[in-house]
Amino acid sequence: MTTVKKIENHYDLICVGGGIMSATLALMLKLIDKNQKILILERLDRVALESSAAWNNAGTGHSAFCELNYTPENEDGSIDVSKAIKVCTQFEKSKQFWSFLINNNLIKNPKDFIHPVPHHSWVEGEDNVEFLKKRVAEMTKHPMFEGMKFSEDFNEMEQWFPLMMTGRSTSEKIAATRMELGTEVNYGVLTRTFFKILEEKFDTPVFTQHEVEDVDPTKDEDWLVKIKNLETKEKIHCDAEHVFIGAGGGALPLLQKVEIDEKEGYGGFPVSGEWLICNNREVIEKHHAKVYGKAEVGAPPMSMPHLDTRYIDGKQELLFGPFAGFSTKFLKEGSFFDLFKSIKWDNIPSMWGVFWHNIPLTKYLIEQVRMGHEDRMEELRKFIKNAKNTDWDLKVAGQRVQIIKRDEEEGGTLEFGTEVVHSKDGRITALLGASPGASVAVDIMIDLLHFAYPEKAKSEAWQQKFSEMIPFWNKEIEQNPEEFKNIRIKCSEVLQINLPKKNDRLA
Repeated sequence: MTTVKKIENHYDLICVGGGIMSATLALMLKLIDKNQKILILERLDRVALESSAAWNNAGTGHSAFCELNYTPENEDGSIDVSKAIKVCTQFEKSKQFWSFLINNNLIKNPKDFIHPVPHHSWVEGEDNVEFLKKRVAEMTKHPMFEGMKFSEDFNEMEQWFPLMMTGRSTSEKIAATRMELGTEVNYGVLTRTFFKILEEKFDTPVFTQHEVEDVDPTKDEDWLVKIKNLETKEKIHCDAEHVFIGAGGGALPLLQKVEIDEKEGYGGFPVSGEWLICNNREVIEKHHAKVYGKAEVGAPPMSMPHLDTRYIDGKQELLFGPFAGFSTKFLKEGSFFDLFKSIKWDNIPSMWGVFWHNIPLTKYLIEQVRMGHEDRMEELRKFIKNAKNTDWDLKVAGQRVQIIKRDEEEGGTLEFGTEVVHSKDGRITALLGASPGASVAVDIMIDLLHFAYPEKAKSEAWQQKFSEMIPFWNKEIEQNPEEFKNIRIKCSEVLQINLPKKNDRLA
């Protein structure tokens, strides 16, 4: 990204971090009000190198079609699909926004960042098969999940994911679901595309190799942002009415320096990820699907094993994982002191409470860290029976920092979602957490804009613009099923992804 211009003295909004979150917020705000003066700051030499990078995330358009952790089983045996509905609703809003950008010629080719890849859930064992049956029965009651298929038929699953069925016995108790509407998204490409639009169409500069060291209040109710140019070592100060901290794992350490009460009690627990990457093109071409299994007992929900078709750097790839690693860094390009520096007097009870109540998670992480290549291959062979060691290489993915929040009963709780922390007046906002993250960025930013600009967000002009960009931003799908189906079909056509089947469309 170019840094020809100089950083000016004052901005309406400064976004810290060059990932999908800052890119989405800045672009949405510019589309609503082109006069907003926005600055983007990134500490690395390019944007989208941390959590937004293609190799550092699953690339699943998280729509809850296949992620079993979004549909837990209650004690009475019923399936809770509320989170699945929420996540799918959020992802549909992302698709609507991307379609708006294409329709307005801001994005030329959707295939640069999104591809149709069917989503599957896959389970083994009688109990899990019964769970999956109940799951699909409950989910298909909702308009968003119409068209979801369930199968225990060996031949049908062989058509869905032949690579996984090779070498299996027809007597195995297995089952799967399939959603043709599933997608594969390269958030690294999407992020860079957004920033290119911002620079070329909206004169919004992106300064790389610029690190924000602190954010302090000013007498004028603005924020003084203290920046260090990592190339020249120059110290730069500028004011902003609003500051958004969207720096992935780097968000918590910076938030802790900001003088707002809302930050109190927050901590972070870093988890790194690793993937097995297939290096055999013949094997890669035999699988065109995202297949998610069930997480092991004691494993964090984000660690659901999955065999993933990806499109990276113009090529189809195949990944399996994730395997958990451990590092005290909060960013892949961070410091080993990040975790220790984040421990403050106000979050010690939260941190201790999480440790004490998550012993199984600690045990799981230790076991994962101790795994060798053969151990990982044995996990892969639960999906691909005849997987060869030489066909797969290990690649380290990105760092995730799970939120630790204060809890009156347990001291602290470990959260596995994404959360916006904001000051009372909304002038400081920070995004903490991980999955589903990038997939639901648009919905997160709609909420964030309401926190940060409460009066403007309620105005007729802003509400109308929200509706133009994201038609269902404030509508209930259950109350408008036919309109939703029509919009989903239009988005599928614009994004050049799989259309709903004919029997799922309106007559």
